[in-house]
Amino acid sequence: MCSTRACAARCRPVQTKILFRITLLSLGIALLFAGLFFDNGRAGPLAQATPTRDRLAEPTLPPAPSQADRGAQVYWLSCLPCHGDFGQGLTDEFRAAYPEEDRNCWDSGCHGERPYDNGFKLPKSIPAVVGPGTLQKYADASILQAYIRVAMPFWKPGSLTEEEAWSVTAFVLRQNGLWDERVELNESNAGQVRVGAVAAPTPTSTPTPAKTEPDGDGGASIQVAWPVILGGVLLLALTLFFILSPKKSSQ
Repeated sequence: MCSTRACAARCRPVQTKILFRITLLSLGIALLFAGLFFDNGRAGPLAQATPTRDRLAEPTLPPAPSQADRGAQVYWLSCLPCHGDFGQGLTDEFRAAYPEEDRNCWDSGCHGERPYDNGFKLPKSIPAVVGPGTLQKYADASILQAYIRVAMPFWKPGSLTEEEAWSVTAFVLRQNGLWDERVELNESNAGQVRVGAVAAPTPTSTPTPAKTEPDGDGGASIQVAWPVILGGVLLLALTLFFILSPKKSSQ
């Protein structure tokens, strides 16, 4: 009996070392799978932070700007303060993008009943210029451009040059999916660009559906969450623990 107990005592350190090594191996495999999971980009939203866009910043021009790209800068300077960064109009949500002291546009001393020196009174409602039904009263692009040239911006009507008026018209039409920019918009073709109720907005490009990468055998890709892998490895380690644990001999 004593001999058996002594043998068991000698075996325990060996079994403990084996169990310790198996546990370390299991954890290593789990960490390896977790590293591969994140390295493959399946945790994209956690791996990469999206920078906050400055909604009031001047748009940058591409290396070869189009007419509408130049119009985006005209819009930023002369239209965005009232019509919004997305053409949504002077909404509460858009005004929240301004510094706190500039958010209540209709206060006295700002653009309310008693505007600041050389200031102007702002209408209570400023319409959107981008979105369904926003340009219905303009039959075609030539009428829209003529209105912009004469009546805009609200605070200084007629101050845009002819070229600026065409550029910002092209920009607004592009944002509404009504202009494809294959040629520059001008008085010779603007009458053919339908805008109002008779116009059918045509997207400038066809969205391409996202493709799913197939697995090596051609099947659909199966994404397995790393906690499942980790749990499986730990379960394996626990099973081995019970298998290798010494059993108490009955007396």
